[in-house]
Amino acid sequence: MNGLGTDGGGSMHNTVSSTHNTVSGDAVIVGPLLMAQHIEGIQLPPPPPDVPPSQGPMPSRVFVNRTKELADLRDAALSLAAGPEPGVVLVVGVGGVGKTQLVAQAVRRELHERFPDGQLYVDLADHRRDGAVDLAAVLGEFLRALRVHKDYVPGGLAERTALFRSVAATLRLLVKVDNVQHAPEVRALVPPQGLLVATGRRVLPSLLMDGAVLIDVAPLDGAAGTELVRRWHADADEGTAADVVRLCAGHPLALRAALEWLAARPQLTLDDVVRDLTAGRYGTGDDGVREAMGMAMGAVGGTGEGGVGEAVDSVLDSVVAGISGHTRHLYDLLGVLPGTTATADLLTAVGATGVDEGLGELLSCRLAVLVESSDRPRRYRLHDVVRAHARLRARALPEERRRAVLRLVVDFYADAAAHGDALVLGDRFRIQPPPVRPLSELAARGTLFTDRADALEWLDAERVNFRAVIRVAADEGWYEEVWRLCESLWALYHSRKHLADCVESGLLGIEAAQHQARPDVEIRMRNQVARAAYELGDLDRAESQLDAAADLLGLAGDPRLSGVVQESRGLIALARGRSEESPGAARERAEEARQLFERALAANRAVPDPHGIVVQSYNVAQALVAGERWADALGVLDEAEETARTTGDEPMLPRIDLVRAHAFAGLGALDRAVAAAGAAAEAAAGLKQFAKLDQALELLTALADRAEDRPLRAACEEKLGALRRTMGLRPPAAPTA
Repeated sequence: MNGLGTDGGGSMHNTVSSTHNTVSGDAVIVGPLLMAQHIEGIQLPPPPPDVPPSQGPMPSRVFVNRTKELADLRDAALSLAAGPEPGVVLVVGVGGVGKTQLVAQAVRRELHERFPDGQLYVDLADHRRDGAVDLAAVLGEFLRALRVHKDYVPGGLAERTALFRSVAATLRLLVKVDNVQHAPEVRALVPPQGLLVATGRRVLPSLLMDGAVLIDVAPLDGAAGTELVRRWHADADEGTAADVVRLCAGHPLALRAALEWLAARPQLTLDDVVRDLTAGRYGTGDDGVREAMGMAMGAVGGTGEGGVGEAVDSVLDSVVAGISGHTRHLYDLLGVLPGTTATADLLTAVGATGVDEGLGELLSCRLAVLVESSDRPRRYRLHDVVRAHARLRARALPEERRRAVLRLVVDFYADAAAHGDALVLGDRFRIQPPPVRPLSELAARGTLFTDRADALEWLDAERVNFRAVIRVAADEGWYEEVWRLCESLWALYHSRKHLADCVESGLLGIEAAQHQARPDVEIRMRNQVARAAYELGDLDRAESQLDAAADLLGLAGDPRLSGVVQESRGLIALARGRSEESPGAARERAEEARQLFERALAANRAVPDPHGIVVQSYNVAQALVAGERWADALGVLDEAEETARTTGDEPMLPRIDLVRAHAFAGLGALDRAVAAAGAAAEAAAGLKQFAKLDQALELLTALADRAEDRPLRAACEEKLGALRRTMGLRPPAAPTA
């Protein structure tokens, strides 16, 4: 069995024997044992820091009068954690009553020591659409928090669930989940070991039947609330403090907002707070809106006790009425914005002034909070109870003003997404023209993002907002912006496998294209939906979208649209061929795929599009290999490689060499197959294409096994194990005796 050597510059040459044979390009077959040495010499990236995740809202310094609830939560958590099976604690109470803070306090005081492998956190409100939670997206975030590299995070829910259970199998984890509404949401996120603590606004009986422990968090009674007020306001008269508690219905969020507002106004007293709350100093001056707010706040609380919602409504009205004018304007803008978070850049883009000062005042009044994010801009969120209040205030704004703000929001996101797409995917085929506004104009200071990685993080951090913005644009009839956003967001959806989002937005993009009578756009949107369905394994849905797209091809001018449709059809044909039990049927599917890819190749040559030519040639070769036409595949791959090298399309080279290795293996030329797979491994490592490096090492392991080359197999297995550990995939625990 021959091996492979490298000179560090990419060419592979014979450093032992006196003869060598070229495989392709710079790759050559070399003497024995050098391939194993070459594999051992492949440099992997350093593993991420072995720091357990510590996610979730930070505990407040001031937290009193929840002694019983803390003790109950601690006892339940410790009891469940001591058992052999994972446990669930359900913390229930009205919105804003302090459930999340109760959990944060319990974790800080005692529970963190019981879960040394980390804490994961998610607010399901950020992942809920039409009442259902995108659990695949949640698990994707969990996997990345557990240091699984993005290239190893699969697309489907079942695959992500299996990987989460595998990665977390030996870890003592604490999972914290806010805004749970249904029991299946909890069950899907329970770690294999450890504990899940969920907060919600109603009891979930089926969870209790499963063994979950219930912790009820009620509003503060008079004595406890008075003690809390006097902790914040030491010189408060006991009777006055009791009046504040009564007017706030013992609701901690309302109490804190009122007292924070007072703390910023040293010229006022607690009596002024009581007087304003009693008089009902409402910011809108509209009794109808006030009544709607009271009803909504009661619904948010979910207790059936109207007094709690009305009390919170009254406090928030008074607090908002007392803040500065530009901050009140900012608050009302936040009520108009779709999505759940905002940045200073967005608020500036929609016309807010004094943004930094206003956000500071909202933070100090506890109306807004900072949100954890992996990208650079600071993100702000209104508490969900406060957000309901702000959105109902926004209903009192003139319709023209509301629509003008929304239009600025949509335009901001459409331009930002286009710039992000350009950085992430480079010079790809797009229907929309480049945005008129430069990237620098979209940021209040600096820039939103600077490079590919930066742009992808920003797009991912804005994912929930993008989903809401696309829906708003569709509702308002801004159809061009709908499909522009959908086209640009392929960079995010494909890179991070947000496939459910891709389907949802793509369907709105299809409707937008139909409203504008744009068959070219409709073809593009249907193809994106089809590709997401294909990756989710829903081949029938993918084919139905492509059938509809194919019917429109005669109305589209750019031949590349035909190319993308034929390519997707070919990928589906290959996938169906892999599932065929009969070899003859599999070959028929492969031939079908080849013909489809040939049409896609012809469409890209007609433009011409060099990258498209390379991709479709690579696909043709894949189909030829699947049909066992090994020699034909090699000829196509040689042409694809030449084009890729000429045009600088280096990311395609590892893919080409992987297919070449399969073709040589099919012909029985194991030495040449090994050389090609080795070239793929080297190129993939250099380009940081870790999934392709994984595939190359797996293939080399199988080839070494066929050739009975033990040193090469051992080297590949060791390197593959090291790669997967670096990528965050932990080996399974050794079985116990």
